[in-house]
Amino acid sequence: MEYHDISLLLRSHTPILILETHEERRAVDLLKDIAMNIGLPIFKWSVTSGMKREDIDLDPQVHLKEPAQVLGHIKASKLAGIYILLDFHPYLKDPLQVRQIKELAMIFDKQQSKLILISHAVETPPEIRKLSHNFELKIPGDDELEALIQDEARKYAQVAGRSQVKTSRKTIDLLIRNLKGLALNDARRLVRAAIVDDGAITKSDLPEVMQTKYRLLNQDNVLTFEFDTSNFADLAGMKNLKTWLLQREKFFHQDVDMPGMACPKGILLLGVQGCGKSLAAKAVAGVWNVPLLRLDFGRLYNKYYGETERNIRQALQTAEVMSPCVLWIDELEKGISVNENDDGTSQRLLGTLLTWMAENKAPVFIVATSNNIDSLPPELIRKGRLDEVFFVDLPDRAIRAEIFRIHLNKRKLDSNSIDIDQLAVLSDGFSGSEIEQLVVSSIYATHGKQSMTTETLAEQTATTKPLSVLMAEKIAALRHWAKGRTVSVE
Repeated sequence: MEYHDISLLLRSHTPILILETHEERRAVDLLKDIAMNIGLPIFKWSVTSGMKREDIDLDPQVHLKEPAQVLGHIKASKLAGIYILLDFHPYLKDPLQVRQIKELAMIFDKQQSKLILISHAVETPPEIRKLSHNFELKIPGDDELEALIQDEARKYAQVAGRSQVKTSRKTIDLLIRNLKGLALNDARRLVRAAIVDDGAITKSDLPEVMQTKYRLLNQDNVLTFEFDTSNFADLAGMKNLKTWLLQREKFFHQDVDMPGMACPKGILLLGVQGCGKSLAAKAVAGVWNVPLLRLDFGRLYNKYYGETERNIRQALQTAEVMSPCVLWIDELEKGISVNENDDGTSQRLLGTLLTWMAENKAPVFIVATSNNIDSLPPELIRKGRLDEVFFVDLPDRAIRAEIFRIHLNKRKLDSNSIDIDQLAVLSDGFSGSEIEQLVVSSIYATHGKQSMTTETLAEQTATTKPLSVLMAEKIAALRHWAKGRTVSVE
């Protein structure tokens, strides 16, 4: 398909083709094959080597290293062909080079010749935008990735003097899934590393492959890979949410083939600060056994016009490639609340996110959290964008007792010697994170001794003012809004 698509482009009337890719060698090899099939000579230029004909073995023309020289040479040449310029993007800021390219394009418009710019990133000048077409290499498919794995396994076995590399069909399928979205050369390096580690491809290789894949895809650090996920045992209460997620797990993993049933899109967790929204996001990824990606809006914003939108597009594309996964958007209101003083950036960011949510087909489950519903635009939280809006309230007495027990056990303290029920009563109005801090403060108060008493915990509770007291009016207003409009997690 990729060969066919690029062949059509080379036969089209568009004189300039622009390819943004990090796989320069793969791109040149593919263009060389297509050019030979079409019957056109193909030339490759770089600022270090000059111009070289690729379809026959000739020495490079080293006197054509300068951009102006090579463009002038191509213009003067009577030979129709495909001319590849590698990493030409810095010279597109020079009006002379831009004008030369435009003149070439007008000449090529009446010929079979094509000018192809290959670079990791190309900002097309407006003068030649109408004369050019951007295209990209498709990511390797399952068959191409399996052939790569088999090739690397065969090479290793030959060098190591073995008949074959130990693996299984299931492991190969999982490895292919984890390699999806990577450039072919990157995938090859990961496969090679997995094999040479112990001469086999096993399930133990897969987490390292996934983590390395994430680092390769997200070098701008807009997304963070959360290695520490949770499970429902770490999550006190939230019975409705747990049931809702368990009902949809098989549909998310596409284990159920039922016409008309789409993959779950995501949820919004609205509620009081410190009541477990972030922990719930981690639990979704942990229970569904998929990667957890956290979108950091603070890193998205860029002072240059258009860069913020580009950042979020790249982040969402990375999430698609990492799918199936959970995309955690923490404190959503800080990133997409409409702001009249930001030159429309927040509005454009919101538009980009909404468009992606409507069009995305990859299994990327959004878990968005928010503390302030007033800042969220209604078009984002309506049904269809997300599947449900859950409200996370302050924990009741039974859940507070469960939270005390979880955090005492987590720190290997004897919860059986503590009057948990008494503490649950005394901590009325405390959030889950505040209860955790009570346990931590009590450990400090006992100088880190393993023994812990109910009295120590009660003293810390009595001297702490929870957020529900400090911000009582704001929390009351949030609760009032959520009543009848959202689904309780309990």
